[in-house]
Amino acid sequence: MKKHLSKRRVIVAAFVAVALAIASSVAYAYWTAGGSGAGSGTAAGTPLVVNPVQTTVLTAMYPGDTAQVISGKFNNTNTGPMWVAKVTASIGTVIKAGGAPAGTCDATDFTLANPVATVGAEIPAGSNMGAWSGPSIKFNDKPAVDQSGCEGATVNLTYTASGS
Repeated sequence: MKKHLSKRRVIVAAFVAVALAIASSVAYAYWTAGGSGAGSGTAAGTPLVVNPVQTTVLTAMYPGDTAQVISGKFNNTNTGPMWVAKVTASIGTVIKAGGAPAGTCDATDFTLANPVATVGAEIPAGSNMGAWSGPSIKFNDKPAVDQSGCEGATVNLTYTASGS
C-alpha cells in the first residue's frame, strides 16, 4: 500500500526545512562572528599646579654677609599627587623701603646661588607637603657703590616647580 503525500504536507515539510536551515545559519554566524573596535582615553588636559612656598624666614641682610639657604614646602591644589623634579628660584622684584636714602637698589645688589633645588618626589595633595632646599641668597658688597638705597628693601623671590 502506497501512501500519497498531500500537497499540504509537502509545503509544511519544505517550510520546516527552510526554517531549520535559516536557524542553523544564524546560530553558526552568531558563534563564529569576529569583531574589532577601538577606544581612547585622555589624561587631564588642564595644567596641574603645585606651588612651592618658602618656609625659611630670612634674617636682615647687609653688604658682604654670608649667604642664607632657602627651603620650603609645596601647596598641591590638585585632587591627587603630582611629581615634582625641581624647584627653580629667581629674584622677582626688589622694592625700596619708603623713606630709604637716595640711591638705587635692584636685583644686582643680591646674589641668588644654586637657584635650582632638586626634588625628585611625588608631592601628595594638600598644603605644606614635601620639602625642597638648596637655593641661597646674599647681599652683594659693592665697595665702589653707595648701597644705602637698599636699607629696608624687600627682595621678592619667585619659585617655579616643574616635573622635568
